[in-house]
Amino acid sequence: MIKPLADRVLVKMIESEETTKSGIILSSNAKEKPQVAEVLEVGPGTENDGKKTPMYVQKGQKVIISKYSGTEVKYDDQDLIILKQDDILAIVE
Repeated sequence: MIKPLADRVLVKMIESEETTKSGIILSSNAKEKPQVAEVLEVGPGTENDGKKTPMYVQKGQKVIISKYSGTEVKYDDQDLIILKQDDILAIVE
């Protein structure tokens, strides 16, 4: 498994539904890039001048990330994203 360094987080995007509420099926070109992801791994955090920056997200949480943020990687035939904790906008509860 991939273990992120510093304040980075490994996430997997959660696919959005392909059908609208009214029943219209969307083509892949018409869909917006999803912004909800599941946290797979979390780095240990960073330390500046003796102060440790805490990691606010945990493995297994669903989060909303900034559009087009992070670096896309392919691992074990899965499309994953490594991004900084700052690119996470909210935790979905």
